[in-house]
Amino acid sequence: MAIERVREYFRQFGKEEEIREFPVSSATVELAAQAVGVIPARIAKTLSFKVGEDCVLIVTAGDGKIDNSKYKAQFGCKAKMLTAEEVLAFTGHAVGGVCPFGLPEGKQIRVYTDVSMQRFETVFPACGSGNSAIELTCGELFRYSGSLGWIDVCKGWAE
Repeated sequence: MAIERVREYFRQFGKEEEIREFPVSSATVELAAQAVGVIPARIAKTLSFKVGEDCVLIVTAGDGKIDNSKYKAQFGCKAKMLTAEEVLAFTGHAVGGVCPFGLPEGKQIRVYTDVSMQRFETVFPACGSGNSAIELTCGELFRYSGSLGWIDVCKGWAE
């Protein structure tokens, strides 16, 4: 089960007990915000894209939307989201629980964090299931996700 793999991943940081599991779904930004008790923008959603043969995960604030021109400038191609089947095959996480933690080894996955989250002290990414989350500072999220960098590819959050 993906959440157990994420729990094991967080064990190395002493954070495995901080993963919250809810009796309700947290599979969308709105549902996660209700489950956690925060505004939707503080949910750190993980979006999955195909760049060449690789998977790119972008963790962004819950109110951010991909800006196609910014994305193309960053990655040199049009934004193409993975299908639900591709997401599961690349990440081992089903849509609704996708996160940048506990990813399978040997897969071509690059993780980036979007600057849209930096306006918050803490954010809440999923933990591999459609009813889980963990509260992390942006620095922790960056470090634990293995992010390759802070990027600016979203719109709608700063206006």
